Amino acid sequence: MDGELLAILEHIEREKGIKREILIQAVESALVSAAKKVIEVKPEEKLKVELDRKTGLISAFIGEKKIDSVKFGRIAAQTAKQIIIQKIREAEKEVIYDEFSQKTGQILSGIVYRFEKGNIIVDLLGKAEGILPRREQVQKEEFRQGERIRVYCLEVNKDTKGAQIVLSRTHPNMVRKLFELEVPEIYEGIVEIKSIAREPGERTKISVWSKDEKVDCVGACVGMKGSRVKNIVSELQGEKIDIVRYNDDIKEYITNSLSPAKISEIRLDKANHKALILVEVDQLSLAIGKHGQNVRLASRLTNWELDIRTREQLLEKIELPGIGEKIRFSLIEAGFDTYEKISKADLKDLVKIKGVGKKKAEKLIEEAKKKVNVI
Repeated sequence: MDGELLAILEHIEREKGIKREILIQAVESALVSAAKKVIEVKPEEKLKVELDRKTGLISAFIGEKKIDSVKFGRIAAQTAKQIIIQKIREAEKEVIYDEFSQKTGQILSGIVYRFEKGNIIVDLLGKAEGILPRREQVQKEEFRQGERIRVYCLEVNKDTKGAQIVLSRTHPNMVRKLFELEVPEIYEGIVEIKSIAREPGERTKISVWSKDEKVDCVGACVGMKGSRVKNIVSELQGEKIDIVRYNDDIKEYITNSLSPAKISEIRLDKANHKALILVEVDQLSLAIGKHGQNVRLASRLTNWELDIRTREQLLEKIELPGIGEKIRFSLIEAGFDTYEKISKADLKDLVKIKGVGKKKAEKLIEEAKKKVNVI
């Protein structure tokens, strides 16, 4: 089997991507253990087994002396076969781990192989199996056995069974990678994805920016007649995608992120990264969105805490004795839209407001402090 053994090793190297030298060394190591069972070796003597890289001939040595043993020949053939099978399995696991660990953070294609305790086992095109845990599945999505599926490679871990490839359909970066695959301008670095906020299966907001003034970042992502974004929506089984134009001006960025709602005014609290958004009554539900989804995603996208209200709602918030609607509105316009802000206000700032004198200002601060303590 000398020549046959080398042929087998060469075939494994081509088919499995396992280096032949690794297999040869494994065979030699195993043959040493096997030889010790049939050859008497003194403690001070060193047993060595060599597999000739050109002929495939297996030889055993004690020190420099070659050993001829029919018994060793038989066990060598059996052991070589066993160790090759064992090492193929081990090396395959290592090759799979090396290959897929480099694919972490990428989109992979596969076929739904089976369902296991709520998890989906995905055949990654015959190379390996990946697991799509229940927590990484979109609740609304349903897949059938044998159906093709695209997944995000979340992480690759080593365990006793080999490489554990953990997949995801919910991770925000799945949307990012789909855009990179679908939009050449993003892949080439002309258009940059600044931020992503996602509620899997429902809606995603993605903010983009162009490094080239001649390239419209939103238009590039949408594509001709919406072709590019439609392909991504189709892959995500109908998940809505809002493409937001990024802007260094935070007010403009927040306005874009809350689209399609029309914003009347934005007041920033930069110290606390909060923004008060004023809208007309007919825009309130649109700005907030169903179950608060629009403002929630916009807040995560911009990394600002957004509070959306109408002017009427602001007026209802400030109820202090001795002030009418005009003064209340003037207070709000001047930024004193909470009891806490009024309670901490400087007299000089309050008396600047039309209709507010020094005594009234002092009274306002006193009453506001009472409200704050009650609240």
